[in-house]
Amino acid sequence: MFVLGTAGHVDHGKSALVQALTGIDPDRLREEKERGMTIDLGFAWLRLPSGREVGIVDVPGHEHFIKNMLAGVGGIDLALLIVAANEGMMPQTREHLAILDLLGIKKGIVVITKKDLVDEEWLSLVKMDIEELIAPTTISGAPIIAVSAVTGEGLPELVAAIDQLLSSMQPKKDTGRPRLPIDRVFTIAGAGTIVTGTLLDGSLRAGQEVEIVPAGLKSRLRGLQTHKTHIDTAAPGSRVAANLVGIATTQLKRGDVLTNPGWLVPTTMLNVKLSLLSSLHHPLRHNATVSVHSGTSEVMAKVRLLEKDELKPGETSWAQLLLSEPVAVIKGDRFVIRSPQDTLGGGEIIEIHTKRYRRYRPALIQSLENKEKGTTPEILVATLEANQPQEIGTLLLNCGLPASEAQPAIEALIKEKEIIAAGSGEHRFLYNASGWGNLLEKVKAIVQDYHHRFATRPGMPRGELGSRLQLSPAAFAPTLRKLLDDGILVEEGAAVRLPSHQIQLSREQKAKVDAYLQLLARNPYAPPSDLMPEPELLNLLIKQRRVVKVSDSVVFAASTYDEMVRKIVAHIKSKGKITLAETRDMFNTSRKYAQALLEHLDQEKVTRRVGDERVLGIESR
Repeated sequence: MFVLGTAGHVDHGKSALVQALTGIDPDRLREEKERGMTIDLGFAWLRLPSGREVGIVDVPGHEHFIKNMLAGVGGIDLALLIVAANEGMMPQTREHLAILDLLGIKKGIVVITKKDLVDEEWLSLVKMDIEELIAPTTISGAPIIAVSAVTGEGLPELVAAIDQLLSSMQPKKDTGRPRLPIDRVFTIAGAGTIVTGTLLDGSLRAGQEVEIVPAGLKSRLRGLQTHKTHIDTAAPGSRVAANLVGIATTQLKRGDVLTNPGWLVPTTMLNVKLSLLSSLHHPLRHNATVSVHSGTSEVMAKVRLLEKDELKPGETSWAQLLLSEPVAVIKGDRFVIRSPQDTLGGGEIIEIHTKRYRRYRPALIQSLENKEKGTTPEILVATLEANQPQEIGTLLLNCGLPASEAQPAIEALIKEKEIIAAGSGEHRFLYNASGWGNLLEKVKAIVQDYHHRFATRPGMPRGELGSRLQLSPAAFAPTLRKLLDDGILVEEGAAVRLPSHQIQLSREQKAKVDAYLQLLARNPYAPPSDLMPEPELLNLLIKQRRVVKVSDSVVFAASTYDEMVRKIVAHIKSKGKITLAETRDMFNTSRKYAQALLEHLDQEKVTRRVGDERVLGIESR
């Protein structure tokens, strides 16, 4: 399926031509009929001699409705640039042509309308002007055909030319990720909410679940139509009307995108290759505010020039667009920027979901150029460079390459260690080689610093390391697993350490530990609670199992604790039970220590309290 789009100055006969070709009046609004002027987008369709059916988007030509024109031409395959024979090239002819050029539309036909109003000599002059004007644009060399919508002269030749051009074009690719940029929202009695647009990148089928982005609304397709015919499946490149379930027209607007749920994430910052029109009379300054048009969306934005302080007419620069609200776009989409009065320029979106970059960085410019023109591996590595790590599905989206091309390249780069994968399957998180190397250095520095500050601790808590690395929990878990598997870190319970780390006590700390252990040996069953070392040293002794802490105020030497447990278990096995008083007397200690020990053994399930007595617990049977 293909879609044609008209372009050209107001009152040059665009809508009349569409009606003459199709028999359909594209002016649907009462105001349009009253004023004799197209205000918003109009739609029709045409069956060609080959049997091919094409949709037609008719756009307004008046300068006040350029934004409506921009919403209609983004998804077209072939442009019909309309020039009235009696007026020739006019301001909006030139502006519409510039927009077609900025959007990268490469196929076009220039249609000279109102042929019946001029003679052949005048017609020749108009053709010469047109050839000169289109020469530096993407539709250079396009056929120029003169017609009259009134007499029908030239219409068969125009239809044949359209058929021939479309026969040489490849159908739109089906990437499995359909996008329907919405250009109309309305309701039909008995059906409910209807949205229309030109379908890109994938198919839609009646009954499927869909999502509206950036609003995040979920719905189901009650039905689909193309050219007023009910269909079960809509193919990429076709004009589609979709009937939505459970969504009101007030929840939707032009610029929203209908798609499969879960993959298209809206963004508010773009990296772009921006070109300024050579016809402008003033430069574009860094941080200028403009309106950005992509697909059917329109949003205000600030332009951050990355290479210069101002962009002169005809110049090109890398830039960032800081959008005032989220838009649903992907890498490779084209865009146009405008001031309130003029079309300023446009270009291609190279990177989405980016971060704010510092200006005048040669390495950044090289990375962006790799993403624009590099080989598949270069694009993948450069895309990772900007934001690491990326889940494999996110990388496939951000790189802008077909999954069938990018997926094998990713696997090859992993095998060659140009990309490092943490995790498994579809949930792998990816780093490029330099990014992984930087991460290793950062991990070692963070953990080494922790060892230096807390020399008596066996390792750094996992959660603290994840926080210091500023990784999401989803990315940190597989990344840590790889660090452990590769021997970069070693597990220590809930902590991690460097393989070389050994606990080193200062002379003063060692003296404190020795003195405390000697004190416990002198008072094994009634250790003093007011002479414990500081928590750092005590926790180390517990970790090393040189002591056992049975309560906040009672700590036994580990050998003493093991002896007491053996004797208590043996007593219960012999007598069937033991009391607090018997425990106290067994070790010639006080009630305080006996009670703390028995409550600890209850918690450890060595014993179990029954009334005022203890019997064997699960762990002692």
